[in-house]
Amino acid sequence: MKIPRSMAHSDAHVLIVTCASQPGLVAAWSGCLFQAGANIIEINQHADLAENQFFMRIAFTAGTPPERSMLAAVAARFDAHWQLHPPRERQRVLIMVSKFDHCLADLLYRWRIGELAMDPVAIVSNHPRTATQAVEIGDIPFHHLPVTRDTKPEQEASLRALIEETGADLVILARYMQVLSDTMSASLAGRCINIHHSFLPGFKGARPYHQAHVRGVKLIGATAHYVTTDLDEGPIIEQDVERITHADTPDDLIRKGRDVERRVLSRAVNYHLQHRVILDGHRTVVFPD
Repeated sequence: MKIPRSMAHSDAHVLIVTCASQPGLVAAWSGCLFQAGANIIEINQHADLAENQFFMRIAFTAGTPPERSMLAAVAARFDAHWQLHPPRERQRVLIMVSKFDHCLADLLYRWRIGELAMDPVAIVSNHPRTATQAVEIGDIPFHHLPVTRDTKPEQEASLRALIEETGADLVILARYMQVLSDTMSASLAGRCINIHHSFLPGFKGARPYHQAHVRGVKLIGATAHYVTTDLDEGPIIEQDVERITHADTPDDLIRKGRDVERRVLSRAVNYHLQHRVILDGHRTVVFPD
């Protein structure tokens, strides 16, 4: 059986580099790691020539991590931004859900079998636990935070307090059917992933499967993206599609869409947890595993 690269590389450090595109970048960073006694096991890079930007992800093993001063010296030469993530790093995750719980169930299953390097610290829903179906959440704390138009500011204040209290690194909107305020979206920039049940930018907003049915499309899809103040227009991380026919009803689209939604969201979350996603303005650079 082939071991997923995400699991095989669990003992690797991950170095992320972004800067202006220029000669010598790969040689300089790989040379620095060689001098530090590191062994590079995966390297991905992308040069956006139109915007003159460079993005690189290096996974490497080392008896001891390179001195940060060595990495900082290379970064100073190229005016680069860099991050170094330790092996077996696990992010604290808060998952938000409404009545549809298939994405929540899938994320928890993948977490339990060790596929997702995360620690769920809370599950939040705008519906009571009994209305969020029967997903086994074990000891993960469940928080019912109902929301109406009038109570939205108070509900989001409670949500912000919970995120701070739990130390959540990532917030996942696993079919959470409420729109976050601009203030909330801005505070979670780059660390909140939403699954939208449509192949964006088509059919934004509410009831996209019904919109698709009216238009008679032959493909439906799902899009995982970072949340921004622009509804359903955040940087896209992952997408996929499912073929349908004229005979499919809106309920058929919803049923078939569940599979593609959970696949797309789990892949996007996994890429984020492995630091395989680098923001590039309104877009992302994604290095799949």
